[in-house]
Amino acid sequence: MKFFSYLDKGKTVLGVIINKTNKYISVEKISKGKLSNNLDEYLNNFEFNNIRLRELINDIDPDLLKEINYDSIVAPLQNPKSFRDFYAFRKHVEAGRKNRGLDMIPEYDRIPVFYFSNHQSISGPGIVKVQKQHLNKLDFEFEIGIVISKQIRNVKAKDAYKYVAGLTILNDWSARTLQLEEMKLNLGPAKGKDFSTSIGPFLVTLDELKDRAVGSEYEMRYDLSMFGYLNDNLISTDNLKNISWSFADMIERASYGVDLYPGDLIGSGTCSTGCLLELNLSSNDETWLKPGDEIKLTVDHLGTLLNKIDL
Repeated sequence: MKFFSYLDKGKTVLGVIINKTNKYISVEKISKGKLSNNLDEYLNNFEFNNIRLRELINDIDPDLLKEINYDSIVAPLQNPKSFRDFYAFRKHVEAGRKNRGLDMIPEYDRIPVFYFSNHQSISGPGIVKVQKQHLNKLDFEFEIGIVISKQIRNVKAKDAYKYVAGLTILNDWSARTLQLEEMKLNLGPAKGKDFSTSIGPFLVTLDELKDRAVGSEYEMRYDLSMFGYLNDNLISTDNLKNISWSFADMIERASYGVDLYPGDLIGSGTCSTGCLLELNLSSNDETWLKPGDEIKLTVDHLGTLLNKIDL
């Protein structure tokens, strides 16, 4: 299924898109109030809720469906329990280390690593407001996120996908000057990252993507093409199947010795060519984001996440 959240008379409502069309119905309306109309709450009993919702969709009256109003869409998940961001695309890691005058290290191939970012600064499509200091080398980071669907601990990679609610596009906004100053002290990123992360517009369940799965269950990736645009100019291309660490690997690492919870958000890390910091390495002129700029991230089957920078 493909879920999204939208504003209806000032209230955030959970919608489900029907049969790969551009039409939807609110979960509250189709279930007559018996299923949660908020994705954060819906995830608390995700498997059962999906079974019931699929039954209702099979019997739906087509006259109840509405066309999606993309201007009303907000982040699919409003309040993630936590946000861990990994470092799974090797080419991006190599480029980032080169920018800091560092060689690649063997530890990258031994363990998937992540940092915690601010799960309280999640936004969806639309305007991204920043402070003046953020505009000093403001950047985007093109990623894919997954959302955990069940409380788990010490999960092995071979079982990890059982606990994934779905995939979404993720943009990890980055203030590079702040970030690079902090990381010289071998901590962070903190203030260079914690001001905003955009996700959406949809949360797409894994059954919708089964024909794009490649590799064995343990090493499974998803063959999803990724295209990033700055002011409608294509600047970034990659494919989710190119990650060095699968989401299963990430979940195994993240859940070691701790509980993950429904609504935890995990980011893939930036794809190759998926940020201006990396692109500037091969350019004679540095480009950074400024007010009025639009970043559009498009991924097969996951939709398009469009944001505009503002003060």
